[in-house]
Amino acid sequence: MSQELDTIIIGAGTAGLAALREVRKRTSRYLIVNEGPWGTTCARVGCMPSKALIEAANAFHRRHTFEEFGLRGAEALSADIPAVLQRVRTLRDDFVAGVLKATDNLGPARRKGRATLLGPNRVDIDGTAYDTRSIILATGSRPVVPEEWLAFGDRMLTTDTLFEQPTLGPRIAVIGMGPIGVELSQALARLGLQVAAFTRGDTVGGLKDPALNALQIEVLKKEMVLHTDASAELREVAGGIEVRSGSHRVVVDQVIAAMGRVPNVQFLGLDTLGVPLDKRGMPQVDRGTLQIGDLPVFLAGDANGKTPLLHEAADEGHIAGMNALADNATKFQRRTPLSVVFSDPQIAVVGQPRADLDSADAVVTGTVDFAQQGRARTAQRNEGRLCVHADRSTGRLLGAEMCAPEAEHMAHLLALAVQQRLSVHDLLGMPFYHPTLEEGLRSALRDAARQLPTARESDLSSCPAIGVDALE
Repeated sequence: MSQELDTIIIGAGTAGLAALREVRKRTSRYLIVNEGPWGTTCARVGCMPSKALIEAANAFHRRHTFEEFGLRGAEALSADIPAVLQRVRTLRDDFVAGVLKATDNLGPARRKGRATLLGPNRVDIDGTAYDTRSIILATGSRPVVPEEWLAFGDRMLTTDTLFEQPTLGPRIAVIGMGPIGVELSQALARLGLQVAAFTRGDTVGGLKDPALNALQIEVLKKEMVLHTDASAELREVAGGIEVRSGSHRVVVDQVIAAMGRVPNVQFLGLDTLGVPLDKRGMPQVDRGTLQIGDLPVFLAGDANGKTPLLHEAADEGHIAGMNALADNATKFQRRTPLSVVFSDPQIAVVGQPRADLDSADAVVTGTVDFAQQGRARTAQRNEGRLCVHADRSTGRLLGAEMCAPEAEHMAHLLALAVQQRLSVHDLLGMPFYHPTLEEGLRSALRDAARQLPTARESDLSSCPAIGVDALE
């Protein structure tokens, strides 16, 4: 049996739903098919439930600052882990319910089942073949878990299963210290669990700047056991799971695998498209069009393995949805890269990090240390460092890296500046309110400006620092 369609969307996560929005504007001859749970990774198991956990952890952790603030009785506080997890699930379910409304009224266009490619214009859905003008692949990703670790059953956790637990610990190992590992390990440690974290590399949270990375590691080690350059081996022992890395050994109750995610393309049938696949089984995808070769097939969101972030997935769904029904694919200008890790201090990277810039001689870097920054000190959050990178000849801002308090807000400001091609002097000519953490950003910009050609005369961008910590 076959049915002619304008497009078939495979996957109903963020990218698939963004594509659906564009497709529905242009045609009613489509299907959207999803094999697993409906509702995005972000709402179900990713961004939103993890942030609910982090907010609870940070609220409880603040008790350590109470004495300094003159607040007494913090020692009487306790974390009810089952109650914390129940709140996470309650919020999660509400977020998911909102997402599901996007597909509730689709009628027969909404299909639950497994889709397999039969070629660039044909898809099998649970044994029925459909002909289609184009195909949008938005199948998402899944956590990496070594197959031999599955033998530990429900004691081996990922973000897909962590928030379903009735309780946790008290002893937890986290394997992998990318953004997910950093967020979860710190949150669980702040809730009072005994956390041991392991990473094969020497960086955490995706940081490339050595000074920032060293600072973040120092902060994390105050709250947990952290081993870098450590490949973990697991085995069953009396009393739990032993995690061993070189001379380091710990026995825990549960292990969280936080070693990244892989695209859900293994059984999708990409080999039927007649294009080369790399060693991961992935085709080449044009970043501007999301098109695979010159085929009417578009690969969007986490499924293409590029940038597993919600705002990028939404953009890619938009691009794929428009191009799938166009006579000629449009190459879109992508937004300035922006990533945030919700640790404390937060990690953020905007535009190009210094390590990715072509020539160090052509770049100046301005820095600020938040140890003495006035607003940060009043909040007892004065840990962190921020770096801004600018073109030496023009002063144009190229990127920024930071592990700093409330970095998410400064990162958005800097992303706007990079995308609008503003210079260091342009930013210094804008207002900075006192007292704010953004004054720390101004200090970094002033540091960069000292290394650049002089600003215009009578320009407020040249207004120097007063030289008093409390006013900067």
